[in-house]
Amino acid sequence: MTYFTRATAAAGVLLAAAGLLAAGPAHAASRDLVPGNWLHLTVTKGEASSGGARGTLLLCDPPLGQRHAAEACAELAAADGDIGRVPPKRVFCPMIYAPVTAHASGRWNGRPVHFRQTYANTCVMKARTGAVFALDG
Repeated sequence: MTYFTRATAAAGVLLAAAGLLAAGPAHAASRDLVPGNWLHLTVTKGEASSGGARGTLLLCDPPLGQRHAAEACAELAAADGDIGRVPPKRVFCPMIYAPVTAHASGRWNGRPVHFRQTYANTCVMKARTGAVFALDG
């Protein structure tokens, strides 16, 4: 007899969702098959939205996809999925111009989410978006 834990089932959903995202626009209707609240997150160096991007799929039931998924999901829940409404952190960031572009697309409470913003540097991005785009360890 085979038993699956909730983590195993969630990992399967994560892999399936990643496959749907990789499928591209021709299968856009299939994206609605990913249950719950989820966002495909990327961070790109520079002001362009391509080249050298780091990315992950953030799932919020249960929180999976990045090291700070639980915190990111809690912040998103408090902001009703609107990344622009995540309360900014009070930190001092260096005045070094090393732009990064944060991009998110997915679904939150049945609504589509699209977010794209370029920040002066990674510190400013993390201060303004909390744990949502904390993709690196």
